[in-house]
Amino acid sequence: MTRADAHAFVQEEMMGFRAARAVGDSAGAWRALERVHIVSQPYALLHLASHWSMLRLAVGTRDPGEVAGQLFRLLLVPLGAISGRLPIGNTGRSNVSAFRVMSIPPDLLAKINGERS
Repeated sequence: MTRADAHAFVQEEMMGFRAARAVGDSAGAWRALERVHIVSQPYALLHLASHWSMLRLAVGTRDPGEVAGQLFRLLLVPLGAISGRLPIGNTGRSNVSAFRVMSIPPDLLAKINGERS
């Protein structure tokens, strides 16, 4: 996936995030941000933006554990970018270790690999 493809994907998922949030669907909003996180990891600024959006949602939903987790992850992003050690597939939420490698959902893997749907 090129940077331009990643950016376009992020914009598409962010529309889904905003739509879910507008109707009070916090699970749908988190799902969209998790997908953004998975795709944005290789791109430092997009990755930072994904955690910033997660932090804002955590504050908005009054989830102190998620707020703390997102603050921690915001600090880790530059270190991951510099070291190149990013846990592929990680959803970016505080309910999983920031270092855990996870399976990428099949539809995202196809997009990352440049397959057309």
